Amino acid sequence: MSTLERRTSATMGEVFAEFWRHPSPYLLGGCLAAAITGRVLAGPGDLGELAIPVGLLAVLPVVEWLVHVNILHWRPRRVAGLTLDPLLARKHRAHHADPRAIPLVFIPWQVQLWLAPAWTALAWLVTPTPSAMFTLLVSIYAIKSTYEWTHYLLHSDYRPQSAAYRRIWRHHRLHHFKSEHYWFTVTTAGTADRLFGTAPDPSTVPTSPTARNLHG
Repeated sequence: MSTLERRTSATMGEVFAEFWRHPSPYLLGGCLAAAITGRVLAGPGDLGELAIPVGLLAVLPVVEWLVHVNILHWRPRRVAGLTLDPLLARKHRAHHADPRAIPLVFIPWQVQLWLAPAWTALAWLVTPTPSAMFTLLVSIYAIKSTYEWTHYLLHSDYRPQSAAYRRIWRHHRLHHFKSEHYWFTVTTAGTADRLFGTAPDPSTVPTSPTARNLHG
């Protein structure tokens, strides 16, 4: 759907249907289904495996902040005669230029294709048993799917209905329309941004002239 065709409001049913018109939900859903299947086939695990999803959820805001600041807002630079400008950074600049363009909201499918074997290899290396490995993969893909849905919803025509979602929605809109230098978390508001000093009082922040044109 183009930005010109989009409305100012939509129902949850409408935005949910639109979500499934893009490849990312299927890629993430397929990986999540494969991880769940592997976890079931791996058999009973240890209760200690519960620490895996709990730990990942605890560090998620910090991970979101670090990825957003250091990868998505990567400034192109020349190294040994080569320009380093990753696809994720290029796509994110396009996303800032047109925050209402839904296709630009999602994690690029090219990135998802190489991340799938990378996550699998990492899970295999850092876990002691097959059941723990698949527990880690299920947790990763459940979290990534939640992130993808939340980020999509924030940029859709759906308007906040709950106080919690309204806070996250406002937090992310400040990043896109007030200043790209603050408010980096996506699935939470006032968490890692407070920790790293990037959640100022909006009234004290001047509107950035480069919020739609990262790096000027």
